[in-house]
Amino acid sequence: MRVEVKREDPARAQTDALIVPLPKTERVPRALQALDTALGRRIQSYLEAAEFRGKAAELVAFPAEGIAAKTVILVGLGTEEELNAEALRRAAGAGIKAAARRRAASVALVVPSVRRLAPADRAQALTEGGLLGAYRFDRYRELEEPRGALDELVLLSADAREGSALRRGVKQGRIAAESARLARDLSNEPGSVHTPEWMADQARKLGREVGLKVKVLAERELEREKMQGILSVGRGSANPPRLIVLEHNAPAGGARRRPTLALVGKGITFDSGGISIKPAANMHEMKHDMSGGAAVFGALRGAALLGLPQHVVGIVPVAQNMPGAGAYLPGDIVRAASGKTIEVLNTDAEGRIVLADALHHAQRFKPDAIVDLATLTGACVIALGSACCAVMGNNEPLIKRVQAAGDRSHERAWPLPLWDEHKKQIKGDVGDIKNTGGREAGASTAAAFLSHFVGATPWAHLDIAGTAWTTREQPYCVKGATGFGVRLLLELLRDWSAL
Repeated sequence: MRVEVKREDPARAQTDALIVPLPKTERVPRALQALDTALGRRIQSYLEAAEFRGKAAELVAFPAEGIAAKTVILVGLGTEEELNAEALRRAAGAGIKAAARRRAASVALVVPSVRRLAPADRAQALTEGGLLGAYRFDRYRELEEPRGALDELVLLSADAREGSALRRGVKQGRIAAESARLARDLSNEPGSVHTPEWMADQARKLGREVGLKVKVLAERELEREKMQGILSVGRGSANPPRLIVLEHNAPAGGARRRPTLALVGKGITFDSGGISIKPAANMHEMKHDMSGGAAVFGALRGAALLGLPQHVVGIVPVAQNMPGAGAYLPGDIVRAASGKTIEVLNTDAEGRIVLADALHHAQRFKPDAIVDLATLTGACVIALGSACCAVMGNNEPLIKRVQAAGDRSHERAWPLPLWDEHKKQIKGDVGDIKNTGGREAGASTAAAFLSHFVGATPWAHLDIAGTAWTTREQPYCVKGATGFGVRLLLELLRDWSAL
């Protein structure tokens, strides 16, 4: 979709749908009074009749008369206290969805004035909400009523002084949203499609498109690197595992060292549970068990297109966890690449086993920090639901930065404890550590397991099990993968400084 900024009277905008965001109010704001006059005071009549009051998530659409647009869509922003970047994202997403339902090919959106937000931040939020709200994964559907090709979004501003800042925000928002859309696409594919080798092919394609260095370790290389964690989990599948490494700003010989950030994403492309097989109900959702890896793909794409100065390494272990004839078994002892032995109590706790090798591999790059994302535990979903992910780690300043980036992107992260008591829960009986610590504090014991493989490197673990996909429509999400984590990571990278 093309996104641009224009200084134009909304009443003169030649477009299929004109989206007008409004705060909660009883009278048309001064900036929109000329538009309302051209519409025959239609907006004011809605306000007076209390048919539209500007409440958050409120929406009214009507045929436009007296202006150039074909349809007007009023979208509520809520009260002054509710008016923030997320309110703009939600309004843009809801408005775009309403326009798409009306088969609009072009949309113009009036940029509202928000005192607490700079022009670039407003444009970024509106662009993100619009592009994410327009997302559909329907390549496998024969639609009864084909959707209109929504291919243009224009942000309208009357203030000439804001033009360059708005365009800067549009660029940031477009890259972030399109990178999250990539993550959604990868995760929404069926498990029979996004196999480990298919994911490796997508990494190579992405590398060619945006200039990333890409390396894929196949079975022979995994054996050579003694990555028995990844190999063991993938043994039960006809589709062998891979380790994918993507690099932005890979250092050249003799070049001055840049700050290095390692992003590690769990890439279980389908999780049946293995021998400890899952119940049939909702198992189809386990195609999303590679959402952490998809988010890393999206973040590396964004880092490259934004031209971020850091050296960013993305590491994604990809495997299918299947109960085939060669599958690893409960009671097995797996020696990870670090040399630690893992006592397998449950083959459905496989994500942490592949991450063990990936986190150990990340240390080769001598990163200033490691951040991993994983749909790791149902315990996290029980604790926090779908409103936020959990964050744990070994470095409080890094955890606080992750939280701040989550607040800015509204991909929020809430800290859970990672204490010595949790490490004691996973102490092994016949191996060094167990891959599950029982029912208590499941999210924290999973993080305690991962902590064994990061050394002294500052590290934050994001458990995105509750946020990686959604089963209900949201203002800028549809059912399926959310792309959660991409925008959080890009915010973290954009504002990076030494810990």
